[in-house]
Amino acid sequence: MLTGKQKRFLRAEAHHLQPIFQVGKGGANEHLVRHINEAIEVRELLKVSVLNNCLEDPKEVGQWLADETGAELVQVIGKTIILYKESKEHKTIELP
Repeated sequence: MLTGKQKRFLRAEAHHLQPIFQVGKGGANEHLVRHINEAIEVRELLKVSVLNNCLEDPKEVGQWLADETGAELVQVIGKTIILYKESKEHKTIELP
């Protein structure tokens, strides 16, 4: 579980990142979860964009993705989800 200070730090780190995954009309699925797991192991912090044609609520999608990947949901702002998971092999982010 992340503290408020850690979430604030991660939001600042994620500000300049571009979303590398998109959730569209089909919604979030196991295929997307597998790809996010692979990417988050390397990057530790990533953004996911929820497209306008997605029928699901971005907050629900963010929570589901966090639960399925074992990551922490840092923030859902608008249609952008920020996820963090500490890498086992490629640790680059030092939390305060």
